[in-house]
Amino acid sequence: MGVFFALSIIAVWAGHLFYALERVAVDYSSPLFYLHILLQTYFFTGLFITGHDSMHGTVSRKSLLNKSIGFFSVFLYAGMWYPRLLSNHHLHHKFPGTNQDPDYSSRSQNYWVWYGKFMFKYLTIIQLVIMAVLYNVLRIWYADSSLIWFWVVPAVLSTFQLFYFGTYLPHKRPHTDEMEPHNARTLKKNHIWAMLSCYFFGYHHEHHTSPGIPWWKLYKAKSARP
Repeated sequence: MGVFFALSIIAVWAGHLFYALERVAVDYSSPLFYLHILLQTYFFTGLFITGHDSMHGTVSRKSLLNKSIGFFSVFLYAGMWYPRLLSNHHLHHKFPGTNQDPDYSSRSQNYWVWYGKFMFKYLTIIQLVIMAVLYNVLRIWYADSSLIWFWVVPAVLSTFQLFYFGTYLPHKRPHTDEMEPHNARTLKKNHIWAMLSCYFFGYHHEHHTSPGIPWWKLYKAKSARP
């Protein structure tokens, strides 16, 4: 099932992207135009969530297949380097919400300061070069305006979605007793909102307690928690 969900997300992301580039007009007065941007943002988020699950070995029990899907997912997401993400993410799980956590901001809890620190840590020159090359290749077939609105903008918007629901809300201070021992809180609302907001990733206490649970089973862990 892990492979099925992973390949489905990749296929939907790619299918909708090329559909939007081919068929959806850049029309600022059309609600459908903005709907397609939001949908592609959501699919971008799913692409990263797939890569994240791969880091925990939950996409496939076959190590090579699991890593290959994870590598491919984060590369499609934004030309990211999987081994670098893997190393930092394991540190995040080992030292969550502390000075040793590479995803945490101990100096400032301001959203924008923390987001900037987070992005600076993961953005690389090579990644930007890769994305620039891909952009210019796609320009052979598609207009700049379509590429910006249906590829670049959704990718950027998804970073806000992932950061807000997957890092900022779960780990920001104050760190209360119910967040122990992972300094991670969980989303209080229902499963529908949890899925729409970030593929159940807001159930973050459950994720840190059992990292081996794939995203599509986290709602069960939340329901089982007292």
